[in-house]
Amino acid sequence: MKSSKRSSSLVATAIAAALLMTACGGGGEEAAEEGGTAEGGGTFSMYIGEPQNPLVPGNTTESEGDQVVNSLWTGLIGYSNDGEVEYTGVAESIESEDNTTWTITLKDGWTFHDGTPVDAESFVNAWNYTAYSPNAQGGSGYLSRIAGYEELQAPVDEATGEPTGQPAATEMSGLAVVDDTTFTVTLSSPFAQWPAVVGYNPFYPLPQAFFDDPEGFGSRPIGNGPFQAEEEFVPGEGITLTRYEDYAGENKAQAEAVEYRVYAEVGTAYTDTQDGNLDIVDVIPPDAIATAEEEFGDRFIRTQSSQITYLGFPTYDARYADPRVRQAISMAVDREAISEAIFEGTRTPADSFIAPVVEGYREGICEYCTFDPEAANDLLDEAGFDRSRPIELWFNAGAGHEAWMEAVGNQLRENLDVEYVLQGNLDFSEYLPLGESRGFTGPYRYGWSFDYPSADSYLTPLFTTAAQPPAGSNYSFYTNPEVEQLLVQGDQASSAEDAIAAYQEAEDILIQDMPMAPMFFTEIQSVHSENVENVTLDLFQRVRVEDVTVVG
Repeated sequence: MKSSKRSSSLVATAIAAALLMTACGGGGEEAAEEGGTAEGGGTFSMYIGEPQNPLVPGNTTESEGDQVVNSLWTGLIGYSNDGEVEYTGVAESIESEDNTTWTITLKDGWTFHDGTPVDAESFVNAWNYTAYSPNAQGGSGYLSRIAGYEELQAPVDEATGEPTGQPAATEMSGLAVVDDTTFTVTLSSPFAQWPAVVGYNPFYPLPQAFFDDPEGFGSRPIGNGPFQAEEEFVPGEGITLTRYEDYAGENKAQAEAVEYRVYAEVGTAYTDTQDGNLDIVDVIPPDAIATAEEEFGDRFIRTQSSQITYLGFPTYDARYADPRVRQAISMAVDREAISEAIFEGTRTPADSFIAPVVEGYREGICEYCTFDPEAANDLLDEAGFDRSRPIELWFNAGAGHEAWMEAVGNQLRENLDVEYVLQGNLDFSEYLPLGESRGFTGPYRYGWSFDYPSADSYLTPLFTTAAQPPAGSNYSFYTNPEVEQLLVQGDQASSAEDAIAAYQEAEDILIQDMPMAPMFFTEIQSVHSENVENVTLDLFQRVRVEDVTVVG
């Protein structure tokens, strides 16, 4: 159904027109419209939080590291503004006659920043490393559709979740190098959307230098993208990347360098941008939304996004193991009131596990996302929930989440007669590891944007066993074989309509189980200084740093 330079209808119609990127500023747009090949000069700076892990693509599945990794790497494919697969990356073609065995042909001329070639082996070796469970790569689960993935997973004690031995193999049987520019991928079952999936970080190539020193590589990575690292990443400070002059892609970097600065508080970064000491803040704090547009004018950017904000539940905790408890907490929160009071109406109450920007969204499908305190109390009583103990609400520090999480707590107190404790002292780089180790002791904040433009990207990475940490992003540690069976059925469907029907059946079960409560569909608000122009965000909420021009 999907082959070389053709997108399936599932992906082609995935993104609503509202997701078109919003550009700002004036000068320099002509160069960008002509393909972004003209090279300028200057250095600009951008806010990021502390990345969770060293900068290795297979272990970078969170937003802060993702922004930097995607300045350093280019994958097999890219995406158009409306979500279609584009062959703007390393792949010349990705073809299959049966949606099971895929032949990937690479373009000539691509090199890593150390001058070594980007070849078939650099992809195959990288994918095997990421999939091999002893390497504990966070993106491992994204490779689980490849035949032989299971043999790279160590046996695990069901009671403790700890490995009890070594994997049976070190290489997936579904990967084979044909020649320098060709390799084949055999999936364990048909999956028509495969070309759309391989644009994500865990599918990026790695040079031999990585395998020579995996630990050191993450501090000064060697990628194949428009920017290169000529210095090490300093935790708590950041890194400056310089333009890679031999970049083989279509969109060469316009600026000479981008300085990523780590801030513990996004509010501090916003103040620095107001003062002209920082150039870009991709997501401004909620308390700045009301005044940012008036203050920044056309340097204030609003971008409709694919992101859903969730209130996740630790299903492994006995207190939250009963779905009725999770349903009750969801129904006790007035999302509309929080949106208006905290986010100035820029976040829409979520009513589905699938965002409106992809085909498969059904308005109002989540019955337990409706504000109904009476029904919520009845559910808590049925479940025998202990209201004498406070509910602990978890969120990462410094990113502007405290106000809305406190509002959630106040509503739980008012509507369910249960106290709450805010647990918001952990930096982002500490917050996710706590979740990976089943450390959340109550509902937790979680944000998710799709990794590829499909309804499946909201389901498989968050609600399947293979996606449980450290292999993936299922921090609720939810499992339901019926959901997983329906997701496989959707993957194997011969038409977009059949695939969506199966994904929606899986969503119907998730609504009843409520491992995470959808809270908000998100609009992103960004600002930039007068020093830069052509600031845009892509479908994945990343700033397209290669397009930014320095004018100050």
